[in-house]
Order: sequence, then structure tokens, then C-alpha cells
Amino acid sequence: MNKSHPQTSPDETPVHLLLIEDDVQLRTHLSEHFTRRGFALSSSERGDLGLQLASGQRFDLVLLDIMLPGLGGLDVLASLRREQGIPVILMSALGAEQDRISGFTQGADDYLPKPFSLAELDARVDALLRRVALDRRRWEPLPSAASDALQRDFVAQDVSAKGRAAGLTASEFRLLVTLQEHMGEPLSKAFLYQHVLHRGYTRLDRGLDVHVCNLRRKLTAIDVHDLSIQAVRNQGYVLVQVKADG
Repeated sequence: MNKSHPQTSPDETPVHLLLIEDDVQLRTHLSEHFTRRGFALSSSERGDLGLQLASGQRFDLVLLDIMLPGLGGLDVLASLRREQGIPVILMSALGAEQDRISGFTQGADDYLPKPFSLAELDARVDALLRRVALDRRRWEPLPSAASDALQRDFVAQDVSAKGRAAGLTASEFRLLVTLQEHMGEPLSKAFLYQHVLHRGYTRLDRGLDVHVCNLRRKLTAIDVHDLSIQAVRNQGYVLVQVKADG
């Protein structure tokens, strides 16, 4: 059921969506739908123009098609991820596993194959917005049992070391904090899917593995070497502190 009351962010401003979709009929349909729901909405039919909008304004969520003129959706996503951790839902008629993996590798928070129903889209959008709002409102900094050099920003949902930001997505930040909450304790994939990705785990779903790989790479890129995310056979992952040599 669609909600008719205004959708607001934690600071009580209307939730602002950015829709980047080249199909005129679908773009118009989705724009009217989210406007009726009370969202503020901006849209673009081109990837390059959509990226300009995202760079110049504050948005709470991006709905991003993959096949776009001007600049492909995955390239738009990669550019966004170099600048900010805004939640992104990819929409695409491409349904192959490799396409989904590519999306998650680039930093997508969710992936919705076309065609989809408005009910499913609403459920995905609401769940992601609710998840981000809860993260920002409820997650307070923990006494760090990890790297003293690693600074965590719970508003931007990112970490930095020596002034260099890692550029984490919301999902990657949530994964890191969850692992830090359980430092040294192996966490099952089922647990991590529920607490980090907020969906059930299936053996064919590699979304978590992709997020782990991205998180490892981004921590290494900002020279955080005293934390290690290790795979635990037949279980999941564990975060451990690595002692410096000597």
C-alpha cells in the first residue's frame, strides 16, 4: 500500500530521491508514484547529467538504471562512490549473476531486476531508507578495540586514517562496525546477511563476499594494516587485530 503522507528524513526535511532512467514512460511513472508518496524527486534521462545532479545537490537515495546514454550506470555509480556514500539501488533488465556482482562490486546497496512491481520497489526503497536512518540515529561510536588510527564518522558512515577517507558505502560501513562489535568472534554469513544486508542468506548470493572484498581493498588503500577481515571456513568472517612485525 502506498503511503500518502510526506516522507521525511531524520531532520524532518522531505526525503529527496534522484531517479536516473532513460525510459521516458518508466521515468514518468516512477516520478508520479514517488511524488504521490510525498518524496521530493529529481530525475534525469542521461547518466552524465544525473551525475552532475548528484554532485551538486544532497540526495537521500539514488535509483539508477544501468543502460544509460551519456554515461553508463555502472560508471555513474563508480564516480559517486569516489565522492560519497549515498545509498544506490540499481535497476536493470540485465539479470545475469555477473551483472549483479558487477553492481555490488561497484558499491551498489541493492539491485532490482526489471520488470519489477511498484510494491517491490517501495519495499526496497523503504527498507534501505529505514536502514540508513536507523544507522545514523542509533549507532553511537563504540570504544574502539581496533586501530587507534582509524577514525569513524557515524553521520557520513565512513572511516578515515591520517585524514584520508575510505569512501565506504553504507553497507560497507555497517559491515565494518558489526565486525568491530564482535572483534575476534567469527560471525556466520546468515548473521551478517540479516544484520548488515537485512536479507536472508542463500548459497548463491555473493553480495556479502563482494562487500567484504571492497572493504578490505578500501582499508588497505588508506593504509589500515592492523585490521584483518578473515574468512572462517564453513562459517563466515571474523575481524582480528594484526600485530605489527617486531
